[in-house]
Amino acid sequence: MKAKGVVFDFNGTILWDTALHNRAWDRFLENHHLELSDGEKNAIIHGRNNEIIFPDLFGRKLTQAEIRRFVHEKEAIYRALFVEDPLDYAPGFVEFIDFLRSVGCQVAIATASGPENVDFYKSFLKLDDLVPERNIVFNDGTIRSKPDPQIFQMAIACLGVRSSEVVIFEDSLVGIRAAEKVGAGKIIIVNSTGADYRSFPHEVIAGFDQVDRSLF
Repeated sequence: MKAKGVVFDFNGTILWDTALHNRAWDRFLENHHLELSDGEKNAIIHGRNNEIIFPDLFGRKLTQAEIRRFVHEKEAIYRALFVEDPLDYAPGFVEFIDFLRSVGCQVAIATASGPENVDFYKSFLKLDDLVPERNIVFNDGTIRSKPDPQIFQMAIACLGVRSSEVVIFEDSLVGIRAAEKVGAGKIIIVNSTGADYRSFPHEVIAGFDQVDRSLF
């Protein structure tokens, strides 16, 4: 396979911020007298859209106003923590983007992050210097949550190539399942947390310097 396009998940894949998100979630949960283990966070939270996370957390149907309020609260906590303890992109990611540009391989992002966080990443991390803004697909409140493949379908459509011609980089369990459903030519798992991915038949990397350049 010679890939014509690459789609990246964002959080936990090209920005290794899972621990930071967990800290933000812990603070949010404490504010609301709730508690989750890291394993429960992986099952309930990571990779999923906020619109379905919060009803699951509170165990009841929420109004859109309630969901928006909870989203604003949690993500504001996350951004404040990020500013206090800034992160850079994953090892080798910027160099990998430079390589993809040099061989004419198009790139897109498919992230469960909402518009406020994406705007923050553009401002704080200059995300749109690395990936064209038109190719950044994010949770605008209308996209179905992973493991539904919709967000990957939209990102691949931005590239104008077939799913079988795309490599998808993911870290979350629901994201990997979504990548499988979309029929990606290759899925590469980015292990940013030391998780066990042995149940998946996909290549696992611990940095973008480990990616086989001959794929592109």
